[in-house]
Amino acid sequence: MTTEPAEPDRRAAAPTGRQDPPGLPLGPLAAYLAGHRPSFADGPLAAELIAGGKSNLTYLVHGRRDGGSATWVLRRPPLGHVLATAHDMAREFRVLSALQPTAVPVPEVYLLCQDAEVIGAPFYLMERVEGTVYRRTSQTARLAAERARAMSWALVDVLADLHAVDPVDVGLADFGRPQGFLDRQVARWGKQLAASRSREVPGIDELHAALGDAVPTSQRAVIVHGDYRLDNAIVDGHDRIAAVLDWEMATLGDPLADLGLLCVYWTELESLGNAALTSAVSAEAGFPGQGELVERYASRSGLDVDSLPWYVAFGYFKLAVIAEGIYYRFLSGQTVGSGFEGMGDMVPALVRRGQETLSVGG
Repeated sequence: MTTEPAEPDRRAAAPTGRQDPPGLPLGPLAAYLAGHRPSFADGPLAAELIAGGKSNLTYLVHGRRDGGSATWVLRRPPLGHVLATAHDMAREFRVLSALQPTAVPVPEVYLLCQDAEVIGAPFYLMERVEGTVYRRTSQTARLAAERARAMSWALVDVLADLHAVDPVDVGLADFGRPQGFLDRQVARWGKQLAASRSREVPGIDELHAALGDAVPTSQRAVIVHGDYRLDNAIVDGHDRIAAVLDWEMATLGDPLADLGLLCVYWTELESLGNAALTSAVSAEAGFPGQGELVERYASRSGLDVDSLPWYVAFGYFKLAVIAEGIYYRFLSGQTVGSGFEGMGDMVPALVRRGQETLSVGG
């Protein structure tokens, strides 16, 4: 789930008071920066939690650097219940570092701290990228249709560019195990579901089993983002992708897994009636249809997309498990911010969509 600003952040001002936001004690952070990046500790710090995220926590950290004001972005895992392997700061930091010299736009990363004693969890600090994160249809409704289409093509092209990066060339040959990736993904998300199970969800186990029985053969081993969608990207003033965000699920695997989940997010969620996961993408705003999106990706990547329905169905299952995990944390009182209370209602609808898609694909 994305955790970047929901509105253009070009003029965001540092708060006047020095109050610690939830999950980020500023005193220990300042002391750590003084010892590890002294140029980032040129004065007191202030910070604010960026609203909108439902997974890893993201903050704007305001301070001074080399005599002038500066703002950075800090990422840390969520409070409380954390699914195994789902919130690895070191993995995010590593993939962002590796992609710096490629055609994939990512923020510059400055510092990784794996010592949980500093602020209560591992964290990393990165560049604040200027631009807009489009989360809601109220934002994109103001765009002209040509702008909506331009950013759509830019988003798809960046995804194809990501999948064209050779993991060996950027030092990520050991970033994952692409052999058997899809089988492990099905098994892994089944385990994630078990770790967050607090109730019975009709059909979710049947969908999991059906996916396991119909795993397709992967065409290529690439760096996959794991949660690729419009609101996990910052768009600049020319409708280009300024940065791709939220790499917490990145690994080496099957490129169509990214495309399938992007299709789920593209327009499908709009009709589920839950604002917590409603996409900013709509046909009314001039965004191209899912078919056009897939056609452009196939043309740019050279991949066969005939088996895409399985990947879309898996995207529904994966998103249902993520939503259930967030709902679990909400019930346990371990979430920060608003918008969590309706997450549980979305899970059965996601499961139904997954079953319908897999049936069509079969």
